[in-house]
Amino acid sequence: MISIIIVDDHAVVRSGLKLLLSEKEDMTVVGEASEGDEAIALAGQLRPDVVLMDLSMPHGKDGLTAAKELSQILPDTAVLILTMHDDDEYLFRAIQAGASGYVLKSAPHEELVTAIRTVAGGNAYLYPTATKRLMSEYMDCFQAGSNQDQYDTLTTREKEILSLAAKGYANKEIAEQLFISVKTVETHKSNVMEKLGLRSRPDLIKYAVKKGLLNYE
Repeated sequence: MISIIIVDDHAVVRSGLKLLLSEKEDMTVVGEASEGDEAIALAGQLRPDVVLMDLSMPHGKDGLTAAKELSQILPDTAVLILTMHDDDEYLFRAIQAGASGYVLKSAPHEELVTAIRTVAGGNAYLYPTATKRLMSEYMDCFQAGSNQDQYDTLTTREKEILSLAAKGYANKEIAEQLFISVKTVETHKSNVMEKLGLRSRPDLIKYAVKKGLLNYE
């Protein structure tokens, strides 16, 4: 069962989302919050699988700031941004803040449900047009700096681990898929981060998008 906290400053939006998600057999809404600080406190108590987070909450801590704090203090809880902002700046900032996904409020209900299941499973989710824009943006950057790109210095195994890690798989899951030890995965991942000059998981995701290593179905 996927446990969810809904964070939005509009009570009617929270009620509608709760009604929608409660109809799903594999989902349960365990709490609601109207702003970021309340969401962080509630998530600390309930340890949900997913925090469904609005960006614009004028009467308290905003969604981006809350998402960043949650990604640091509750790394096993996925933050899924649900917003009206179809804007590259907000999208990039959400990824940098550590969000696992980004969905528009105008999206069909089933897309939201799919996004929740995706991030709850440890994977990343972006709505299709956002993926295209990210790939375009980072492909431009890649082409401009391709001479300095260190991707070709990675071993075949390191490339496999880079792709799986960017998709959100945990070290144990990667180890099981590749039939290697968790310690070996950790060593390879550390080597990848060092070779590519990456510092965080959001950096790794953005790099993988740039290289076309993620496939969002």
